[in-house]
Amino acid sequence: MQINYELIKHFGPSVFKVRIPENTILKINEFIDSVVEDKTKSENLNVGRGLAGDVTQEFKLDRKIAEESGWINFLSSCAAKWVMIETGNKISQFKLIETWVVRQFENEYNPMHCHTGHISGAGFLKVPKSFGKPVQDDKIDYRGGNLELIHGNRMFLSEARYEIIPKVGDFYFFPHYLMHTVYPFKNTKEERRSISFNAKIDDKVFNIFGT
Repeated sequence: MQINYELIKHFGPSVFKVRIPENTILKINEFIDSVVEDKTKSENLNVGRGLAGDVTQEFKLDRKIAEESGWINFLSSCAAKWVMIETGNKISQFKLIETWVVRQFENEYNPMHCHTGHISGAGFLKVPKSFGKPVQDDKIDYRGGNLELIHGNRMFLSEARYEIIPKVGDFYFFPHYLMHTVYPFKNTKEERRSISFNAKIDDKVFNIFGT
């Protein structure tokens, strides 16, 4: 699988930016749309109670659709490439713990949090035409709908924040411990749909202390 990537080293840990294949986006969106229309399926796949966000819906992506859409192959291939570039090590296992889709609407948000496992990531399946505008018309730094990655403190030659403007198809891999948050947006009834995952790789590769 050919992977076009951008390695982002904005602060301590690197962030691996890639593009989700269009066919994978289409299949996952079709699946989620069918879940939304099916009350029973919506209840069975709802994982919102166990996640951090104050959002409309959060659905678990079951193994079948994750495989058929090419999602698992995409995640494992990209993770292997990222780890090889950063460490020079080949991973022999990619164990998906969970993957889920977040449906976020006006005034909803995801508080600062981190994930479990070894590696995680977040990307975008649907994005509103506009996330609104700031209350103060002359304010430039409006963050509505943005994903922000946070690590350490802002110091000389080191930033603590990396802010991401959502774009359909963009996906960002990062270490599970990296704190992140999603800001609320306004002035639209359209959906911001994102997808995330947690996974484990080889312990001997992840555990840099060798204990």
